[in-house]
Amino acid sequence: MTDFTTRRRMMVDTQVRPSDVTEFPIIDAMLSIPREHFVPQDRVEAAYISEDIDLGSGRVLLAPRLFAKMLEALDLTRTDLVLDLGCGYGYSAAVIAHMAEAVVAVEEDEALAGEAQTLLSEQHVDNAIPHVGALSDGAAAHGPYDAIIIEGGVEEVPSAVTDQLKDGGRIVAIFMENALGSVKIGTKSGTKVTWRLVFNGTAPVLEGFKKEKTFAL
Repeated sequence: MTDFTTRRRMMVDTQVRPSDVTEFPIIDAMLSIPREHFVPQDRVEAAYISEDIDLGSGRVLLAPRLFAKMLEALDLTRTDLVLDLGCGYGYSAAVIAHMAEAVVAVEEDEALAGEAQTLLSEQHVDNAIPHVGALSDGAAAHGPYDAIIIEGGVEEVPSAVTDQLKDGGRIVAIFMENALGSVKIGTKSGTKVTWRLVFNGTAPVLEGFKKEKTFAL
C-alpha cells in the first residue's frame, strides 16, 4: 500500500522548503491536505511529482513548488476571503481553505466542478464554496475578495476579475509570453492594480485569459 503521508512530507521537504517557502501556514496546509485525493484516478501515483499534472478539460494541478510560492506571494491571513479561479478537482481550494477564512472555487467545466464539490465535501472542507461559471467572469456575487489566485497561465487579466478585488487586495497570476512565464503579484489601490514580478514560472494559458489577436494591414 502506498504511503502517501510520507510522500506528502517528502514533497514539502524536497520541493517546497528548498524554494525558500518556510511560512508555517503554507507548510501546515500542504502537509495536511491529501493531494492524491484531488487528481484523476489514473494519476494518483503521480500526485506528488514536481511537475504540473494534467487534469483534462484544459486544467492542470500546478506543481507544488509553483503553487506554494504563489501562496507565499499572496500572504494570506485567517480573515481573508479568497477567489480561486480554475480550481480543478479542488486541491488548491482545500489548501487555501486551511489558511483563510473562506475560499470561492470557480470552475467552468460542470463535471469538474461537481467532482471538486464531492471531493471537498469528503475531506470536510466546509469553508470552500464551489462556483460554476466562466473563469474570466470570476464570482462577483460572493465578493469582493481580499485575494485572488489564478490556477493557470494568463496573457492578460480581465478587468471583470480585478474589479472583484477589495481596495488593498492582492492577486497572483502566471503571465505567459510564448514559452516564457513570470509570476506577478498585483495590489489594488482605488481602481488600479499595480503588478510586480515575484519569480519565474510557467503554466498553460487558460481560456478567457488570452490576449485578443489584432491584425494590421
